[in-house]
Amino acid sequence: MSENLLPREIALRIGLAAREIPEIEPANILSVLDDSIGLPPTYENLNSLSVKRLKLAGNGILKNKDSSMLKAALACLKGEKGIEDEELPLITPLNKADMPDSIRVAVASNQAEKLDGHFGSCRRFLIYQISPEEARLIDIRSTENMEVGDEKNDYRADLISDCQILYVCSIGGPAAAKVVKKLIHPIKHVDVVDAQEVLSKLQEIISVAPPPWLAKAMGHSEQARIRFASE
Repeated sequence: MSENLLPREIALRIGLAAREIPEIEPANILSVLDDSIGLPPTYENLNSLSVKRLKLAGNGILKNKDSSMLKAALACLKGEKGIEDEELPLITPLNKADMPDSIRVAVASNQAEKLDGHFGSCRRFLIYQISPEEARLIDIRSTENMEVGDEKNDYRADLISDCQILYVCSIGGPAAAKVVKKLIHPIKHVDVVDAQEVLSKLQEIISVAPPPWLAKAMGHSEQARIRFASE
């Protein structure tokens, strides 16, 4: 069954549920619903779902997914959680002279200040300016505004084209190629964590001995990059 044939509210719930689980698309959620409550889903049937039923249905496609993700997806399916429910982190604008020798990092995110998104389905990218001394959230870029006719991976790569590093929970090969073409280095981090956790580790790397490609992105001289490479 196509999402286009569903009531708009139910289609939205399915889309939001898929975004809570990396590497899961709305079509996968529909398959799980077909096996567990039948199609088309109704509000009453969606309310009868449980995490256990989600794990058992659809040939077990969700069986090994993190329970916290499944609980969040279930809340979306039941209408208990929507886009308007979440609080976004605060942005601190970046002035032109701020943070020399820094890099810009994108984090694929679905909620709050988490690294929990798949490149092709995350709700937004959190954009940070990173130096050895500071990790500053300077922008939040929604992925919801793609125009009809835009290619999804191209659109998302363009959104973060000013970044040097991208953190994601997962990214497919074709999408990764689009990102690399923009001179962005994708880093896959399977576990869901606070964005600040991976950014703190990145700060340690750039404060001690960044790899040459990263030192170049930070504006270090060629002589400095050679020194880092030899350490």
